[in-house]
Amino acid sequence: MRVLLVEDDADLSATLSASLTRDGLVITVASDGVFALELLSERSFDVLILDRDLPRMSGDSVCREIRSYGDSTPVLMLTALHDVHHRVHGLEMGADDYLTKPFAYDELLARLRALGRRRMTPVESELEFGSIRVFPERGTASIHGRHIRLAPKELNVLEALVRSAGKPLSVEQLLEHAWEAPDAVSRGVVKVAVHSLRQKLGQESITHSPGFGYRLEEN
Repeated sequence: MRVLLVEDDADLSATLSASLTRDGLVITVASDGVFALELLSERSFDVLILDRDLPRMSGDSVCREIRSYGDSTPVLMLTALHDVHHRVHGLEMGADDYLTKPFAYDELLARLRALGRRRMTPVESELEFGSIRVFPERGTASIHGRHIRLAPKELNVLEALVRSAGKPLSVEQLLEHAWEAPDAVSRGVVKVAVHSLRQKLGQESITHSPGFGYRLEEN
């Protein structure tokens, strides 16, 4: 598994790089956000370990930038900030998982391997429900043949709803599908994602039934 480690703490970076290499991963190191973007534009990685507090360009900005041009490399974000609000913010901007410092190395390794398995799992080239089409491999979607610009979590929620083929999904089910660490985020992030999807797909595209959940309507 090829991992890009973006961490400006030289001691932590050296320790992690040596340990992960011993565990069979191929590690490339960057110490600032600008260099990380350069590497991501030149090479393909299976997972990105991204510290939030970086020189020249923050980890948040790096994550937003790669997601804006469709790079779906799984991102494990590291931070010293323990507040739930900061974890939610990091996940909503496109990170797939979140780990606060200090952390146990075994947990980091397990999360990396989980993200790597997800990256390498074959996915359908196209999913369809009514006029909505989702292309998981490309990370894009369309309605009535028109491309829709979606944030990563919006796309994940839409994919789950399309897969359910009109059957309602609870908030917990959507959290489980769309967020790598569902226990670390509030239920409100689903409401936010659905609200945004309705604006892009049409207000009547997603309905909510109390006690059952959210479902797609054919159009």
